[in-house]
Amino acid sequence: MFKYWVYLFGQFCVNHLPLAVSYRLAEWLSDIHYFFSFRDRRAVRDNLRQVISETEKIEPLVREVFRNFGRYLVEFFRMAKHLDDHYIQEKVSIPNLGIIDRVLKEGKGVILLTAHIGNWELGGVILSRLGYSLLAIALSHKERPVNNLFNQQREAQGLRVVPLHLSIRKCLEALNQNQCVAILGDRNFTSNGEELNFLERRVSFPKGPALFSLRTGAPIVPIFFIRKGFDRFDLIIEEPIYPPQTIESDLIRQNEQQSVLMRQYVACTEKMIRTYPGQWLMFRRFWIENPERPAGS
Repeated sequence: MFKYWVYLFGQFCVNHLPLAVSYRLAEWLSDIHYFFSFRDRRAVRDNLRQVISETEKIEPLVREVFRNFGRYLVEFFRMAKHLDDHYIQEKVSIPNLGIIDRVLKEGKGVILLTAHIGNWELGGVILSRLGYSLLAIALSHKERPVNNLFNQQREAQGLRVVPLHLSIRKCLEALNQNQCVAILGDRNFTSNGEELNFLERRVSFPKGPALFSLRTGAPIVPIFFIRKGFDRFDLIIEEPIYPPQTIESDLIRQNEQQSVLMRQYVACTEKMIRTYPGQWLMFRRFWIENPERPAGS
């Protein structure tokens, strides 16, 4: 039911409301979501307890997560019609775009690894708008109208979307053609993840970015589209993480190389979430272990 509310809200904002009014309405609806969705509120609170130590400061931060989710929806549903070059120049700072250009000159493509923080959807569309050939992996929504709407918003500005269950072949093709592949790396949607330490707890992370990198030689570039103030953003691009020049033939050694890559990009994600916890839009309990069980046990 919530997804249908999202669908209707997005259509209404795009077609009828100015931006400032859309933001206000989104915050009001986000507060309603915060007060009445006990499950989501508890999940966000439990996640944030691992990020900040001051227990008394958690609740305002939990509420800010809900409000940032509302803002994210407004921007997502408006970007197909309202995102243009003027918006990028006015609202977005991109100090390290040359990192992507430098990596693409190497001819092996680039794996852009991000997380559910800030407005990752808007960041991907902006890169596409700037002329980068970008393929994004997206989890399909169960409701067809919602899924169609989300993909229409993404593809209107040139971003290509591939569903998770069809992603392996399409991603390998894109990297072999020296293109960009965007992957959300902070949530594992399969049963084939790897458990790593994250914020001093155990979390199952997707192996896909590391496997693509080892198979194609494409470096992994951590990238995050972070909200700065009310409606301005920084596109933060980290230095590339390269796979080893020689890939081991032994399966055990290959797994070790994979784990080394994963720990590097997971550390970048952890740093970003610690810095901007109120923008981590994770509404499912993140941890896989019993709360009393220490990491590494």
